[in-house]
Amino acid sequence: MDTLVVIGRAKPVHKQIVANGLRAMKKKVAVVGEGINDLKAFESADVSFAMGSGKSISRNRASMVLTDDNFESCIKAILRGRNIYSNIKKFLQFQITVNFSILVCIFISVLYLTESPFNAVMLIWINLIMDTLAALALATAPPLERVIYEPAITENVSILQPVVWRQIYGITVWNILVMSIVIFMGKSIFGLEYDNSD
Repeated sequence: MDTLVVIGRAKPVHKQIVANGLRAMKKKVAVVGEGINDLKAFESADVSFAMGSGKSISRNRASMVLTDDNFESCIKAILRGRNIYSNIKKFLQFQITVNFSILVCIFISVLYLTESPFNAVMLIWINLIMDTLAALALATAPPLERVIYEPAITENVSILQPVVWRQIYGITVWNILVMSIVIFMGKSIFGLEYDNSD
């Protein structure tokens, strides 16, 4: 697991040396500064934070500006950013699982019943409800404290990792099983009287 190193009250030249050293070790680096002297350290870092009360040139060159001049805002920004990443991953997992389940059920039903159990209007409603409610749920999910301790996300890491794909496949199989029982045996289970043409 990556370790978090915090160095306080460092001179700009020392910030640059530490940032370059950590980047050479393939670590993610964030630098906080406020003056013109910090610009080279900003360039050496992955993310740079400028104090709101600092020089305008440092605010313009920084990745983010801390308007309240509070270092804790850096931690909150990282927490929110990682929460957005986590929510996007959950949303994609949900969307892929539901869409896989519906596609396979339609394919199986067309093969055995010669017709789809869903018409176009039903599919539109499923997508509308699925997209809207899932987006609202994940957009309003508060960040969990544990995400701050997770390792940094690099460019070469896929958002859908093998663990997520295994969960997608497992839940898809479960959904297909439940929907197949309802489609093929629902008539007798629920005591419904209808023909396939209905």
